[in-house]
Amino acid sequence: MDEAVGFRRASEGFLQRARNVKPDQWSAATPCSEWDVRALVNHVAGEYFWVKEMVDGKTVADVGDRLDGDLLGPDPVDALTQAQRSALVALEAPGALAKTVHLSFGDFPASEYAKQMTVDSVIHSWDLARATGGDETLDPELVEMCYVEMQKTAEDWRSAGAFGPQTSPSDGSTQARLLALTGR
Repeated sequence: MDEAVGFRRASEGFLQRARNVKPDQWSAATPCSEWDVRALVNHVAGEYFWVKEMVDGKTVADVGDRLDGDLLGPDPVDALTQAQRSALVALEAPGALAKTVHLSFGDFPASEYAKQMTVDSVIHSWDLARATGGDETLDPELVEMCYVEMQKTAEDWRSAGAFGPQTSPSDGSTQARLLALTGR
């Protein structure tokens, strides 16, 4: 699957779950112990806003603190939608996936960055669904792609603090193995 297509599908899954958040659920706890639902959605919106900056060749220093803090404002779903659209435009532009992005931990092909953003979207889709009582069933193709990626990089993510300790899968499905690998 093309990395931009994977990101589109994964980000649409997250956005759909965000659209289903009820007004009284924005302060609900999530599997990410440091975030409630609003903070989780803000994190993902921030990640999406970063995509355009990175694909445009900017560095973390170039962006500075412009994407810190509350990015959601009074309409979290609208802000998330704008962030997702910005990321899609950046990743789907001709030649975008062949560019080099300057991440905080090194320079990488934008195609690899798109995979990272896909993994982030898939995992956080489950987190959001779990927090709000939504549909926790993830796109099987994306789950498979993310599981293959995470088998190679989960320990890097874990050592960076993005994942907790690996858990035992709730069943033998690839989704359960992916979630366990990412500490859920």
